[in-house]
Order: sequence, then structure tokens, then C-alpha cells
Amino acid sequence: MKKRQLGKTDMQVTILGFGGAEIGLEGLGATQETVNSLLQAALDSGLNVIDTAECYGESEKLIGKAVSSRRNEYYLFSKCGHPGGLHTEDWRPESLLRSIQRSLKRLNTDYLDLIQLHSCSIEQLISGGPIEALQLAQKRGYSRYIGYSGDGQAAYYAIKSNVFDCLQTSISIADQEALELTLPLAHKHQMGVIAKRPLANAAWRTQQKPKNPYHHTYWDRLQKLNYQFLKDPLEDSIAVALRFALSSPGVHTAIVGTLKPGRWSQNSRFLQAGSLSKKSFNAIRKSWLKVAEPSWTGQT
Repeated sequence: MKKRQLGKTDMQVTILGFGGAEIGLEGLGATQETVNSLLQAALDSGLNVIDTAECYGESEKLIGKAVSSRRNEYYLFSKCGHPGGLHTEDWRPESLLRSIQRSLKRLNTDYLDLIQLHSCSIEQLISGGPIEALQLAQKRGYSRYIGYSGDGQAAYYAIKSNVFDCLQTSISIADQEALELTLPLAHKHQMGVIAKRPLANAAWRTQQKPKNPYHHTYWDRLQKLNYQFLKDPLEDSIAVALRFALSSPGVHTAIVGTLKPGRWSQNSRFLQAGSLSKKSFNAIRKSWLKVAEPSWTGQT
């Protein structure tokens, strides 16, 4: 698996990482046995980036139990700011520090490689408290690096503040705001860039509108974008979509979640073909620039 240096950090990360949201979501049925099998197989295949968050249900506990015995084989990223779940917020410094300490315990580790503010608003960033909390966590040794996870103007402000080591942001065939708004600036600041939701939830997989409302935004966008390659066999279209995200200038790694053991290895094989050709990449960009509406901002 090809690796890239994550900005100015000392981390050489695999271009495909693992996202822990899906395994922690209630109702999807991720058992400890499944997560053990999934992550052990992925590590055996070369994975060295695992990203999660306290608000992803049982994700941190499942990951901690599954692979903490192999802690020296991967970089561990988590996020803070939503201690009561995805639909709650608490940006008080003391709350963020408690959240990070809980994450360490749940992940069964002494330190994180990266702790990120999770979709923190621009108003909260300007207040300074959340940033100071992460800097204190870094000073205390809770995390080696600090980052911002989010999109839009808040992500732009986070980069401009010049205090974060990494940016995690939405980049996919259905989510390209960052390619113009934030990626050039992040590159200028030598930040590590992590692409989240790089497959746009594979919202086209059944060729019908997904049942999950969480996927409807990308489905609706893709209907208007009408990429020809989405009519190809699913594995071929998945490969193009993933290679597009990783061909975007400045991206170092893309995190993909799954509940299926072996799927990470399958996705990694799609990347053996390397970056998309300039012609294919530009065709996708041309469609976006022609069709995208002002409301098509980065999705949380």
C-alpha cells in the first residue's frame, strides 16, 4: 500500500485509511467479533490509519479491544466536541479535555497520534477556547498532533489560524467545494489532508434513491452530475470515485468505513492502478464546475 507523508508531521500514512463511524452506528449490528476480524485483516494488508470519534457510538471501544495489542502498527486519530452523540455539542475546554481522556481509555492507549475538533463552528474557533484545549491536550501528551475536521468557512478559518497540523474534510465526486476553498491554502500551510466520505457513501450503488436519508444529498447531486462511469459495474465505479479523491491535489489519505471484513483490502486493490489520468480527473471536475450549485457545500 502506497504511503504519503501527512503534511509536516512525521507520519507516513497509507493512502487508504479506516473510518470508524460505521462500525459504531446503532442498528448496523457491528459485533466485537466482526470488528476484530475486519481490523486485523486490514492491518495484515498494510493499513496504518484508523480514524474515529467519541460520538461514534461504541466505535472507540470496539477498536480498542480489537487492535490495541498492535498499537505500534497504526496511527490512531480521534475527534472531540460531541460528548453526548452526533447531535450534541460542548466546546468548553474542560469538556473537551475530559472527552479526550475518555477516548484514551476507550481506545486502550496512552496517546493519540491526532486529536481533531469535530465540526467546530467558526464562532467557537474565533473564541479560542477549543483551540487552547487541544493545545493543552498536546502539551499533556494526550495527542502528538492536533487537527480540525470539517468543511466550508470554518475549515478555511482553521487553516488560516495556522495552529492545526491536519485538516479532515469532505472530498468526493459529489463533494468538491474543498478543492477550491481549502485545499490550496492547506497545501500552502503544509497541513496534512485527510479526505472523509471519499466514496460519497456510494449513494449510487443500487441505482435507486437510498433508503437512508443520510445519503440523499449525495444521491440528488449525482443525479444532476450524471457521471457516465457511474453506469459501469459497481466495483469499477467505486474504484474511479476513490481514485478521484486521492488524485485531488494535496490529499494524503482517504478514510473509508465498512462493516465487512475484507472490504478494506478490496478497496486498497482498487488503488493499485494509481492516480486517475489527468483527462479522467479533469472530466469529473468539469462536470462539477458546470453543474454544482452554491448550496453544494461540504457535508458533515
